Amino acid sequence: MIQILLIYRFEFSEQFINLVYTAKDVLRLLKVAAIQLQAYPSQRETNINNCIQMVEEAAKQGAELIVLPELWISGYYLSKEEFQLFGEAPTGKTVGLFQDLAKNLGTVLVVPFVEVENEQLFIALAVIETTGEVITTYRKAFLWGREKDIFTPGERVFNPVETSKGKIGVLICADIEFPEPSRILALQGADLIVVPSVWSYGAETRWDIQLPARALDNTVFILGVNTVNEGSCGKSKLVAPNGEVLCEAPRDETSILIHDVDFSLIPKTRIDVPYLDDLDKDLYPATIKTKLPV
Repeated sequence: MIQILLIYRFEFSEQFINLVYTAKDVLRLLKVAAIQLQAYPSQRETNINNCIQMVEEAAKQGAELIVLPELWISGYYLSKEEFQLFGEAPTGKTVGLFQDLAKNLGTVLVVPFVEVENEQLFIALAVIETTGEVITTYRKAFLWGREKDIFTPGERVFNPVETSKGKIGVLICADIEFPEPSRILALQGADLIVVPSVWSYGAETRWDIQLPARALDNTVFILGVNTVNEGSCGKSKLVAPNGEVLCEAPRDETSILIHDVDFSLIPKTRIDVPYLDDLDKDLYPATIKTKLPV
């Protein structure tokens, strides 16, 4: 049974907000959804059917940005030969299916897939606009453990993507364990960083620490999206710019986590916690000496 968690923020009074924000900042909300599903190993059609059902339900509940977990279509513990059966180009069948879905539902979708190019495999994702257009793809930069024997890492280039729902950053699983990628995305104006993952029970403490830490480090929202079973700890979560966990899915249950992202919290948090204003950019290479967005 799919559990749907609808959790909404308490809004500040308009009087209070106007003391802090300009009019353009007030109550800019985005309803996001994390699809926490069980990935059945090598069962492509089962995984696709389950995923589509959950995405459609999330859209029915009003989600405007829907994020799937890493390797949802294949499962995690496969051999290289088994993963090769799932390898596709970004123009392949799986992404194409979700292009149609995004257009039909009028949502932005973040869809991880197994990419193949020149016989090399990548853990990748596509960001699909409400029009059905793939506006960017991204390859996981930091591979973990056994992944290094199967996949090729992507280039360590981290650029946010401008969507109709806002400027978002995309990372995959272990990418969030390093402070630099999320910092680079934040300095380029990402308000929300989404992190499709397969995160294990053994690393559960890091999941609980690192997502809030990256959110607070950079005063941005972080949406971590995990699988369940097959050794994954679930607990997909949305974290506020001050590091507060706003909502969290259960540890072991298939769930749709839906929550409003209130972007007006970002400028307020940056007044209280001016990490990025106080950042000494001389400590960083020129590639991330980027002016903090207003």
